[in-house]
Amino acid sequence: MQLLYEGKAKKIFLTDDPDILHVQYKDHATAFNGEKFAVLPGKGRLNNLISSKIFEVLSEKNVTNHFVKSLSETEQLVKAVDIIPIEVVVRNVTAGSLAKRLGLEEGETLKSPIIEFYYKNDELGDPLINDDHIAMMELATSRQLNAIRLAAQEVNTILTRVFDDIGIMLVDFKLEFGTLKSNGELVLADEVSPDTCRLWDKETREKFDKDVFRRDLGDLPEVYEKLLRRLEGVK
Repeated sequence: MQLLYEGKAKKIFLTDDPDILHVQYKDHATAFNGEKFAVLPGKGRLNNLISSKIFEVLSEKNVTNHFVKSLSETEQLVKAVDIIPIEVVVRNVTAGSLAKRLGLEEGETLKSPIIEFYYKNDELGDPLINDDHIAMMELATSRQLNAIRLAAQEVNTILTRVFDDIGIMLVDFKLEFGTLKSNGELVLADEVSPDTCRLWDKETREKFDKDVFRRDLGDLPEVYEKLLRRLEGVK
């Protein structure tokens, strides 16, 4: 297979079908824009299985996305997309950069979800942007941005219920969107995994996400394995 792109956590390969890509998840863990790095055996398998499960749930709820199918424990097929360079962050509970930026205590449930946009640019540190910045830089059309906001709200509603049913609080999460190379349709892309979500046990506040690696709170693959076991019961 011909390598198309290699990122922090995944390798993307071309296939015989120009509209389909082959994704291979790596065992790499990074934090703080790559300043912290480790190879954690088994992490790629867990991210692939968890993200595949979540995309299957979203597909069943008619959320349009790029996922085609899982190929193995570390590989999946996805539809080829042109990624929109915006990271969409949905927040339900104060944590992370929101708490730090606004001087808030972590763990406070928000009255309503907050949606934030970040310019996807490693060199700039993925800065926070608003609708006007997006329009000025022509990162997305107003119609696309409205559709992205609605899709993010829908995903939040679905996943909040999914995680609540297995005793986990969906604190916040990051989404990426793109347009299908085949027809230009806007779809949810990239991955939805504990690398891109903050997930806390509802009772103990134990963390089931990459903060375990960021803050040296324990064994990351072991934590992700616990999360996968809980998710395996989701229908």
